[in-house]
Amino acid sequence: MRHNLVGFLAGSLFGLGLCLSGLADPAVVLGFLDLAGAWNPTLLFVMATALTVTLIGYRMVFARGHPLWSSQFRVPTATAIDRPLVSGAVIFGIGWGLAGYCPGPAVVSLASARGEVVIFIAAMLVGMIAVRLMRERLPALPTGSA
Repeated sequence: MRHNLVGFLAGSLFGLGLCLSGLADPAVVLGFLDLAGAWNPTLLFVMATALTVTLIGYRMVFARGHPLWSSQFRVPTATAIDRPLVSGAVIFGIGWGLAGYCPGPAVVSLASARGEVVIFIAAMLVGMIAVRLMRERLPALPTGSA
């Protein structure tokens, strides 16, 4: 129960941060990507701030030796840059550039009930299900785990 509450609070804090920074608004993202037009540097400042907070936070948290409610940290161990990683990053970038949404801001924006957000979420879910089904049916496809 405690892990679910912590996850809910962390997700809520993340969503609040997305709203306050303006990243739930696809116009901010698309403005950042429009280098030849009316470029909006807001996303650059948000990313730089997030990176700074993350670097400091990771140092503080890992200095503790273990998480508050667990005996050990569970961090990803895969280090390979493989086809699933690169193709996923390319698809993510294309979708972000076309729609101005990535999964986090899209979920936050669902509260607006705008049609484009609902369509984006539906397309994202269809894509996630399609990849899972392809991996189950075609075991020769790499899973991306090392």
